[in-house]
Amino acid sequence: MKKLTKKAIGSLIVGTALAFVAVLSPLSPVAGAACDESNLSAASGVNCAQGQDTPTTLFGEGSIFTTVVNVLLFVIGAISVIMLIIGGIRYTVSAGDSTNVTAAKNTIMYAFIGLVVAFLAFAIVNWVLGALPQA
Repeated sequence: MKKLTKKAIGSLIVGTALAFVAVLSPLSPVAGAACDESNLSAASGVNCAQGQDTPTTLFGEGSIFTTVVNVLLFVIGAISVIMLIIGGIRYTVSAGDSTNVTAAKNTIMYAFIGLVVAFLAFAIVNWVLGALPQA
């Protein structure tokens, strides 16, 4: 049980780190952005670092919050699909042992529930963010 808890916490940490990398990577300077290296001033550095197509609003269409939520929901959906595959493999390898079959069926069921919750959360969040006034 302790080994499972350590793996779950490790997976949570790695998933969170990957989500932050995926969210923050669009914030880095874009290759080919208009960065004039001959003009070395603070304002040109800020403009160069902002990049192109970087979200500047907190809420609304194409905002920072929308980007963060969509990336996290994508990660949850990907984990659910991976758990569906693992549950299928566990079911195939169970060799008819009733406890292993039950555990594999539970894995598949909870992965499917997680997938449905991720889709519903995606729909609800996008609906709410679409209903908010643009700032």
